[in-house]
Amino acid sequence: MKRLHVHVSVDNLAASIRFYSAVFATEPVVVKSDYAKWMLDDPRANFAISTRGSRTGLNHLGIQVETPEELQEVYARLQHAERPVFEEGQTICCYARSEKAWISDPQGLRWETFRTYGDSTTYGNDPDPESIRVAVESSALPKTSNDSCCASKQETANRQADA
Repeated sequence: MKRLHVHVSVDNLAASIRFYSAVFATEPVVVKSDYAKWMLDDPRANFAISTRGSRTGLNHLGIQVETPEELQEVYARLQHAERPVFEEGQTICCYARSEKAWISDPQGLRWETFRTYGDSTTYGNDPDPESIRVAVESSALPKTSNDSCCASKQETANRQADA
C-alpha cells in the first residue's frame, strides 16, 4: 500500500514536534536531534520534519511504497510523466535505508519515490554530486541541490562558500 510523503524543513524542531503532535493527535515514531517522523494512518502519510533544509517550508513531496513491485509500478509512472528521472538507487536518508528516485514537476517541486527496507544510525549523505549535476542539467531537479533531502544547513553553507 502506498503512502503520501511530505517533508518540511523547520527552524525549531522541538516547537514543531509539539505543534504537529497536537495537529496529528499522536507523537512521532522517530525523533532524532535534527529530524522527526510521523507514520499516519488517517490520512495515510509519512510526514517528516527536519532542520536540514537551506530554507524553511515544504522541502519535497513523495510516494512511499512497501514492496519492490509497488516501487517498479511507481517508477513506471514517472517515465510517463515526461520529465527526467534521477534514479538514486539504494541510499541512506532520513535515518533509513531506502531505494529511491526523484522527479520534479513542471514548477520545480521535487517528488521522491521510495521504498524503505531498514533503519540507519545516521541521517545519510547527499546523492552522488555527478549524478546531481547530470540531473540538474536535464532539469530533473531544481537548479540548486542546496535543498537536497540529506543536506544539513552547514553542508549547504559550505557548498555555497566553495562556489
